[in-house]
Amino acid sequence: MESQVRGGTRWKRFAVVMVPSVAATAVIGVALAQGALAASFSVSGQSFKVTAKALYGEGFSQYGAVDEGYTLTGEKVAHPVAVSAFETARIEKMCQSVVTPKVPFIGNVTLRLTAGDSPDEERQVHAKNLYIDVEDLEADATFEDIDIGVAAGDMKNGPGPGMKSDEVTKGRANPYGFGQQAKRATLTDVRQTAWATTAGTFKLSGLKMSLSKGINECY
Repeated sequence: MESQVRGGTRWKRFAVVMVPSVAATAVIGVALAQGALAASFSVSGQSFKVTAKALYGEGFSQYGAVDEGYTLTGEKVAHPVAVSAFETARIEKMCQSVVTPKVPFIGNVTLRLTAGDSPDEERQVHAKNLYIDVEDLEADATFEDIDIGVAAGDMKNGPGPGMKSDEVTKGRANPYGFGQQAKRATLTDVRQTAWATTAGTFKLSGLKMSLSKGINECY
């Protein structure tokens, strides 16, 4: 089965996106899993933006969760996110940026990273066991053999990686909450805001990193 989606999403509407933090997403309405914690670490006070020309994912899982972290002044805060996981992912023309505001004597500073800007698939970005905690996403998406409404804890037996092995035992995810999974996902013209990304391996061919004054984000 194939499904195509176009549009934007906001966690306030409880819409879930599928994307890797250096990657992509698509909208499929989903309730956040109560009491879930996504990232296995406290996230920083800075979210980051990611764009990609295309993301090609094999083995997809997704569930709602919450990232705990800090503001830039040290207060504790929580962010509702959609955790998107891929067994493997290939990303074409990726850009990732984060802005640090009000640096003393300098002002705003943008860290910008690009990779995978090549028509050669071997020279693009490749990741295995990729997990991305997404807050906001826009993309065109096609899903193959998708199941919507799966109990999140049962996705470990599906096509994707499912929940991280320690999330249930440490109370970081609700195994009875809403989940969805698909054999394959293709996302194009991706724009997303994320709080965290983890991966078993993450290969960035043609990596370029730059720092600049002011705000110079990927979008």
